[in-house]
Amino acid sequence: MAPEISDITTQTQITVLEIEDGQSGNHSSSQDVSGPLVSVSFVQKLIGEFVGTFTMIFAGCSAIVVNETYGKPVTLPGIALVWGLTVMVMIYSIGHVSGAHFNPAVSIAFASSKRFPFNQVPGYIAAQVLGSTLAAATLRLVFNLNDNVCSLKGDVYVGTYPSNSNTTSFIMEFIATFNLMFVISAVATDKRATGSFAGVAIGATVVLDILFSGPISGASMNPARSLGPALIWGCYKDLWLYIVSPIIGALSGAWTYDMLRSTKKSYKEIIRPNCNKVSSRDRQEASKDENCLLRVVDPSNQNYFICSSPTKIDDKCNVTCKFE
Repeated sequence: MAPEISDITTQTQITVLEIEDGQSGNHSSSQDVSGPLVSVSFVQKLIGEFVGTFTMIFAGCSAIVVNETYGKPVTLPGIALVWGLTVMVMIYSIGHVSGAHFNPAVSIAFASSKRFPFNQVPGYIAAQVLGSTLAAATLRLVFNLNDNVCSLKGDVYVGTYPSNSNTTSFIMEFIATFNLMFVISAVATDKRATGSFAGVAIGATVVLDILFSGPISGASMNPARSLGPALIWGCYKDLWLYIVSPIIGALSGAWTYDMLRSTKKSYKEIIRPNCNKVSSRDRQEASKDENCLLRVVDPSNQNYFICSSPTKIDDKCNVTCKFE
């Protein structure tokens, strides 16, 4: 149903309805802020994160192995393009299911910006690390990468490692991940951006980051991307760098873009509990610790209901309700 909003009511003997989760998925979405953690929807999201991360790691690292094994036919730009195209394809394929994070640093950064529920972060990270680990195991089996990979003198190691000093690699990982998260926040969480091109912009950012940081740090930008191969081959040297730096970079990128958002507050910020100041004709900002209730009229029978939610209310103050 598409109810109209009328003035707020203070009556208490009215059913409170949940807001439907009707938002299309991308890197940005605030998803399932309320409700049970273990649900069919959440399991579907975890499967989506697993499939997307597995595909991304397998395709990107396969390009690395092919390049090193067969006389460098792929080249650095080709490897960067494989990573970027895979990210883009997975965003358009799975974004509407899970939000297409595929990266623990992205999930943590979204949660820190209140655009993703903290209680779902551990599940997302587990699915992402599992996808990366199984992708690395598959690569080891397919290409028979067993000989002395950690020393970099035997078979190709598809993990990440500093080719320069740790300090230089740390900085490069920070900058690359900052760029990635800044672009994700811009194109996938800001309503002023053209959301249909989010996948293209994010994939292009991955290509750009790999081109300038790949030869120095490996351009991980993703703790799961580095952790999976490390677990399969037992190569843990300097692994901390690829966990700490991407997380700090993603947090900085998300917070920096938050400062550039429109001066008009989002409804997520202004709609909070026990506020009686909102209507379709006269929207007023709630105080920082309040949450607004909206009186919603069903046009089919003129019955009205009270809907309460910190999200899922659009720029025109429209909501969609369903019975519990």
